[in-house]
Amino acid sequence: MEGNGGILAGGKTDKLHSMRSRQARIDPRLTTADTATNILSGLCQMADEARITCEPWFAGLPLSRVRIDDPTVRVSYRQASRIVEAALRALPRADIGLVLGCRQNIGNFGLLGLAMMTAYSFGDAIGIGLQYAGLSGSLMDLEFDTSDPAAVSMVAVQRAPDEHLLPFLCEELFASTLMLCQGLVGTSFRPLRLELTYPAPAYASRYREVFDCPVAFNMQRNRIMVDTRWLDYRLPTYNPVSAQQALALCRAQLPHERRPNEIVASVRRLLRERLQENPRLADIAAELHLTERTLRRHLASAGTGFKTIHDEARSDRAHDLLHQRDLPISQIGAVLGFKDAREFRRAFKRWTGTTPSEVRERG
Repeated sequence: MEGNGGILAGGKTDKLHSMRSRQARIDPRLTTADTATNILSGLCQMADEARITCEPWFAGLPLSRVRIDDPTVRVSYRQASRIVEAALRALPRADIGLVLGCRQNIGNFGLLGLAMMTAYSFGDAIGIGLQYAGLSGSLMDLEFDTSDPAAVSMVAVQRAPDEHLLPFLCEELFASTLMLCQGLVGTSFRPLRLELTYPAPAYASRYREVFDCPVAFNMQRNRIMVDTRWLDYRLPTYNPVSAQQALALCRAQLPHERRPNEIVASVRRLLRERLQENPRLADIAAELHLTERTLRRHLASAGTGFKTIHDEARSDRAHDLLHQRDLPISQIGAVLGFKDAREFRRAFKRWTGTTPSEVRERG
């Protein structure tokens, strides 16, 4: 297969990044840190197998190879798309999205896969998948179209007009969806048709090998169509108790409040990792490749400040540690970067209106 090395060379890359930066300022969906890192982790694994170092992919971002594999980390679309671009330039084949998508199975979807697997019917499972699609790390928005009486369609909508990324995003999404559906109902499952808005790539024959259905390019929408008869198919793995438990866990993973933008999320993550060092604004700004003044401005525009985020991170960690009753309060203060226990107690009282001892006594 041909490589991707020349896709984003020279000035074209700068122009695309500049365009995306302008879009990010306009559309908060591109800068909100609400995307799981499943796809990025998969790309890193492909790099490992090809003995390609992927650390350069994170240049200028508050992310690393290790952080990408952390299930609690969330990134913005802007950050994720930059990493995908770097991966497409580095990995030595063109059909990366198909390869990555075909590696997926129900287990790769975690709690979402469990909730779908224990649903009553295939139609119920698809509804759950669309409702909680954000937990899968998808970089495209999904819609369900039932206007055709003979077929239902999963329509993929791009968040930003990144034409150079669109083939990869569609390949990964639709191939992984196929693997998930076959995991639910068996390998006899086949889509009716796959439609894509972009021109046929040089490796278009691979699409037909993977999906085993008619594939049309240069269409109006990116969608995969499924025979409606599948919707009523009862899943052999249906379990009403496990289904309710899995759905409750999926709901618990959804944000109860608006996700922070990428700068706020990055500051929080870096502070949590370095609480014991009691990092200063200058330290965090340096890790983000920003000046102190620029970081202050970004945080202010998000309605917060460095001290507020730092105190929130320390307060959250303190509550976690106070549940460990064998851990002395003085040691908890040290873990949070305080010089002595008295300083920690005063700060904790300021944050919560109560003392560490009272919180520990209440359990």
